[in-house]
Amino acid sequence: MENDSRIIGVFDSGVGGLSVLHHIRAALPGARLIYVADSAHVPYGDKSPAYIEARSLALARFLVGQGAQAIVIACNTATAAAVSSLRSRFGIPIVAMEPAVKPAVAATKSGVVGVLATIGTLESARFAALLEKYAGDVEIVTQGCPGLVEQVELGELHSARTRELIERYTAPLLARGADTLILGCTHYPFLAPLIREMVGDSIALVDTGAAVARQLQRRIQAELPARQLSVHPEPAEGRTTSEQFFTSGDAEQATRIMSLLWGKQIVAQQLPQEFI
Repeated sequence: MENDSRIIGVFDSGVGGLSVLHHIRAALPGARLIYVADSAHVPYGDKSPAYIEARSLALARFLVGQGAQAIVIACNTATAAAVSSLRSRFGIPIVAMEPAVKPAVAATKSGVVGVLATIGTLESARFAALLEKYAGDVEIVTQGCPGLVEQVELGELHSARTRELIERYTAPLLARGADTLILGCTHYPFLAPLIREMVGDSIALVDTGAAVARQLQRRIQAELPARQLSVHPEPAEGRTTSEQFFTSGDAEQATRIMSLLWGKQIVAQQLPQEFI
């Protein structure tokens, strides 16, 4: 798939979805990726479902306008609020996130799984359905994590404040006997090294980024054959970048934080005003 011509759009409430984008790039090395961070509206976790749905529709329209042939909702909260709406409106593959309840239940030895997530995710009907389907006899202990998304948005992956929040949110889960923690927000994998340092090596950390990339790969291989050219094809020679980054927030700050999280220097562009 090195000569892939497909365009994949990815969006999140902010920069957290870059954790998923890393997996997508590994799975689809030749695809053109367009990423949108809705950082002017982050976090989604404390917004109403209607608000999140409206933002998700705006970002999806932008990505489709850019030629996206598939969209990844790289946000658990947006998935819960908007995936059905997006799938009903756009005739392209829409791949979504959900907390990794099934693999976590399979992994636990103590029979207790902790979930770190936003309030919006934990209160959603979609999350309740996951528990109903997969929890079985395993005890699922949930923990809302106000403030963690904002720490990642600031690039504070190892600060004293971030450490304090992680201690506050993981301690009750460990006290209940959890030996497996679900990272139920795409921002949280960027905090995994610090979480690992604080909870120890005996605690399993589970997220769904790799699984989402595999699902995307399956969907586009089945529905978007490689011979199908993109809406706005670019010649293989002379292509300046295979990733584009946009933000609804401050472009200079987004460039700095996204470069840190992406692992190389990028330039974030401001979304057009009608999508902000």
